[in-house]
Amino acid sequence: MEKKHGRVAGKVALVTGAADGIGKAIATLLSKEGANVIVADVNETLGRQTAAEIGGSFLMLDVSKEEAWQDAMARIKADFGGLAILVNNAGIMGKGLQDPEHSTLDQWQLLHKINLDSVFLGCKYAIQLMKENKNQKCSIVNMSSRSGVVGVPTAVGYASTKAAVRNHTKSVALYCAQQGYNIRCNSVQPASIMTGMWKAMLGDGEAFEANHKKLAKDIPMKRFGTPEEVAYSVLFLASDESSYTTGSELSIDGGILAGTASSPDTGLEKAV
Repeated sequence: MEKKHGRVAGKVALVTGAADGIGKAIATLLSKEGANVIVADVNETLGRQTAAEIGGSFLMLDVSKEEAWQDAMARIKADFGGLAILVNNAGIMGKGLQDPEHSTLDQWQLLHKINLDSVFLGCKYAIQLMKENKNQKCSIVNMSSRSGVVGVPTAVGYASTKAAVRNHTKSVALYCAQQGYNIRCNSVQPASIMTGMWKAMLGDGEAFEANHKKLAKDIPMKRFGTPEEVAYSVLFLASDESSYTTGSELSIDGGILAGTASSPDTGLEKAV
């Protein structure tokens, strides 16, 4: 077999929610950079298609179920001998009203089950497998969001899950360091990334262009990000290049979380 080269060459990587969108971009880039990528998803058709496209393997995985994670790790150990990279990417935005007055308990619990329980379970069982990997530096990357840093009045459940992911990441990082495990854990915080979800919300044709322009105006960099830009940030955290980075959070948001920005022609800079 031809020896792989790249920034994560020879590492076994599991990416959840990898059938499409940001997850697919991450899986594609990790594979390009030499990892043996396992595409995990509940969508078997798209998942197998993505795995075939990138030369990876497909794993059916319902990230909200503990027994599914147990089975997944047992299979990975049997088929690959271990795990070096886990990207907890799977998640949902939720549907219907999600303000704090009208959101239902069922909506709240579903979001936490899929977005947060999955990260807890992924970290729990990845640690147990990764700590056996004595020859490689291991990395867990959890998908948070800009919504996990600021309040979102119309998406309280989603925002709550992403805030919890940020904090859990720090706890996992400290625990692994405390135990002397060769495992790092970091989170990424994307915002305004142009995925299929955004495209559907923005409409078609002229409506898409108008809505896209209107929303991009409020982003400091005046544009949406791409799934590939998120993937490169994940690649850095997954690779040994970030070997002294743990418990951190990396924002990929065009400057949104940096604060407010004033244009040079507003005259506001003269008041500073």
